[in-house]
Amino acid sequence: MVGMAKGSILSVSIKDKAVLYESYMPFLVNGGLFIPTNKKYPMGAEVFLRLSLMDETEKIPVPGKVVWITPPGSQGNRNPGIGVQFTEANEVARTKIEAYLAGSVTSDRPTSTM
Repeated sequence: MVGMAKGSILSVSIKDKAVLYESYMPFLVNGGLFIPTNKKYPMGAEVFLRLSLMDETEKIPVPGKVVWITPPGSQGNRNPGIGVQFTEANEVARTKIEAYLAGSVTSDRPTSTM
């Protein structure tokens, strides 16, 4: 992952459906992802994701902002990281994510967020 500079670029590669399920935040407007990291980001920080899903070679460009922070040492042994809300209606990212998770987006299995 990358440091705190405004407009940080994060290369995110999710190769496993279970990890994608744990990371996806469908309850956010436009959707979002939880990104595990020990780096510190302030709330509202602008980030740019270069998202790679499963075995696809194409990276999906997704602008976002930090809307969730799970600091290291959080209660319940939660993984440290940030929740990134997609700041634009990125239909490519959301459509692909929801296609991979078809039928499990509404599951009540625990995730890295809620």
